[in-house]
Amino acid sequence: MTDILSELQARDLVALSTDEDALRRSLREEAVNFYVGFDPTAPSLHMGNLVQILFARRLQEAGHNPFALVGGATGLIGDPRMSGERTLNPREVVDGWVERIRSQIERFLDFSGPHAAQMVNNLDWTGQMTAIDFLRDVGKHFSVNRMLAKETVSTRLNSEHGISFTEFSYQILQGNDFLELYRRHGITLQTGGSDQWGNLTSGTDLVRRVEQKTVHAMATPLITKADGTKFGKTEGGTVWLDPELTSPYAFSQFWLNADDRDVVKYLKVFSFRSLEEIEDIRVRFEKAPHTRLAQKALAEEITALVHGEEQTAQAFAAAEALFRGGELRAIAPDVLAAATAELPQGTVSAAAVAAGLPVAEAFAEAGIVKSRSEARRALKDGGAYVNNVKVSGEDAVLSTDDVLAAGDHGVIVLRRGKKTLGALVVSGS
Repeated sequence: MTDILSELQARDLVALSTDEDALRRSLREEAVNFYVGFDPTAPSLHMGNLVQILFARRLQEAGHNPFALVGGATGLIGDPRMSGERTLNPREVVDGWVERIRSQIERFLDFSGPHAAQMVNNLDWTGQMTAIDFLRDVGKHFSVNRMLAKETVSTRLNSEHGISFTEFSYQILQGNDFLELYRRHGITLQTGGSDQWGNLTSGTDLVRRVEQKTVHAMATPLITKADGTKFGKTEGGTVWLDPELTSPYAFSQFWLNADDRDVVKYLKVFSFRSLEEIEDIRVRFEKAPHTRLAQKALAEEITALVHGEEQTAQAFAAAEALFRGGELRAIAPDVLAAATAELPQGTVSAAAVAAGLPVAEAFAEAGIVKSRSEARRALKDGGAYVNNVKVSGEDAVLSTDDVLAAGDHGVIVLRRGKKTLGALVVSGS
């Protein structure tokens, strides 16, 4: 067995753990059965979940046996949040999300070979438990005093909204998951985020009380951004792993736009390159940060891991065409739609374009300039482009030949100078 704990620590991936020496010995001496859980509280996993999936993959590649739990039961309850009570989703919705999330996880872990991953659903054992069984066999092992001390519970209790008994009981349900998985599959390690530490230790404590056995928990740190904004968020919202919710183009752009101060940290967390390779990238990047070498390496690897090589190549080709003046007509319509959706946009009718829409008006409509007079100056100075083709003359007009296929609509890409881009969506085209 490899010293995977030292590798994880070198990548700054371990924020908290139970007895470190005992955990290290266990990971060195045997193939450990471990699990990580995901609650189906949305139709897709997001960037924060990706940290946990890849953490499990690292453990698997080091010779340990992963169990991925999708919480069909805990997803019906919802982990307490600082901000307030969750809205309970209908059972049929949660059931559908369970299947979607299972299919996402299955792409990242190996389900064959000597350390094959397994999928489990806590509804299989929680759904069979009566309220009396839950209170007598599980609830009696939890101290209310300790439950009240959990940070999220304490914060909610001191807020104007308080916390429901339903969400208060969540940590008991998660603790019971560890107990059941220990009994059913010999699982002795649970992993998760540091914000879940109270829930993780509720499981280790329950196994110790009921089975008189020592099991472990290990938590990754909260991933932060140097500018203070939340990791995994953009102006458009959450970055999802589902391509229908966040396109491969937008996903790759998230990584390409990583702050110089963050990118090496992200490589350690998300990349499967060796630490020596990452150090080499860091040295070369710091000598020439304008090349964005580190961001490109990160974006290519992670986008390919999540969306595949073909989608990655298309996303990078679209970015090259948009920002380097390439041939836009060569981009697949769905990729062009995703790429232009990230730009400032305006909308015109196909009839207006067919009638000869002035380019100056199009620039103003797309928000590239503040006024038509400013657009006319750009045309006069030779700094205006339509679909990467320079346009001259203040009276230049668009035609239907300028409309590009982009998903289920048409689009015209406009640019002023080298970097100011916008898109004109053509309705009815």
